[in-house]
Amino acid sequence: MGSTLFPATVIGSWPRTVEVQKAMREKRAGRMTDAEFQAVADDAVIQCLRLQEEAGMDIVTDGEQRRDNYISFVAEHLHNVKMLTVSELLEYIEDKASFEEILGTLDVPAFSLSNPAATGKISRKKPLALNDYCFLKKHTDRKIKVTLPGPYLLTRSMWVEGLSIKAYPTKEDLAIDIVSVLREELEELIAEGVDFVQFDEPVLTELVFTQKNTNRTFMCGALTAKADAEEEIEFALGLMNSVMEGMRGRGTKFGVHVCRGNWSRDDSILLKGPYFSLIPYLSRVDIDQLVLEFATPRAGEIEAIKDFANVEIGFGVVNPRTDTVETTDEIVEKVNQLLKIVPADKIYLNPDCGFGTFAQRPMNSEEIAVNKLKVMSKAANLLREQFKSVRKSD
Repeated sequence: MGSTLFPATVIGSWPRTVEVQKAMREKRAGRMTDAEFQAVADDAVIQCLRLQEEAGMDIVTDGEQRRDNYISFVAEHLHNVKMLTVSELLEYIEDKASFEEILGTLDVPAFSLSNPAATGKISRKKPLALNDYCFLKKHTDRKIKVTLPGPYLLTRSMWVEGLSIKAYPTKEDLAIDIVSVLREELEELIAEGVDFVQFDEPVLTELVFTQKNTNRTFMCGALTAKADAEEEIEFALGLMNSVMEGMRGRGTKFGVHVCRGNWSRDDSILLKGPYFSLIPYLSRVDIDQLVLEFATPRAGEIEAIKDFANVEIGFGVVNPRTDTVETTDEIVEKVNQLLKIVPADKIYLNPDCGFGTFAQRPMNSEEIAVNKLKVMSKAANLLREQFKSVRKSD
């Protein structure tokens, strides 16, 4: 992806404009057509793009401006998938008391979040992200990252027993069709020349940092009660490798983003724990880059990834959930720590997560998000100069 060291990029989502938030509500209420909504979203995408360019991002996204959140948007793109609010989903959850407890930790009204549920055999109604990519490509000469929910996240989210069991007796049955949908999408994205595809798989940390069948915290991404953690991780990584089969080496870079939750600014209710327990599994994923969070102390020691010398690291250096803007010195120091175990040409810089996971409830303001990106870009430039000086002295 070019010869620039320490490319700076974003994870995906960006705070939606007031106009987009209003348009989403109007469209949902049936007072706005899809074409009218897309026109509003087009303007927001271009605005978001320009902010990334001006902040110095080497790889840009569309800010997920057309999505109400990182996963539920698929409901509009797939046959036999219904968008339900979490309060509606409660009807189908066996352990209602535990689930309501989870909602309490989220500190958000159950009616305000939505989730896609498979109600029959799924297939693509329209592309998940291809059209969004094609629109963005017309307006920038920067490299573009497309974000997609990962196959395990989709499976855990979309298989709701009371709704899905007739078409898919088990979540493993649903996973087969989810893999097919994602492979179909990737073939078209690769054909269009997309630079980078990032899969989001946040539920992997839910598997290793919570007790069996308790303390489920991702809610929209973890509706299905988990089985044995090791068994589930093997299942998750098997799905990713099935999606990736035959995709690499065709001009597109692939990454997997693993975080510990991005729905609240209260760190005390988000998952915490180092990556050590996931390393044996992640080392077997057929991808180019692991996109990880390290700007929060909850992510643990950098040393956890010392065995990933052959895989690129998307290194989280700014926290999207705080008002405090990191300094360039802090970022440079953190990257210098990583350079002790990962080669410079395999390090990308990014925030820990997106700035706008949920459209109606962004993690931060646009102003702070821009400032964080500017500092990240400045740090990348300082690191490039530092590395240039080292090479000259050698």
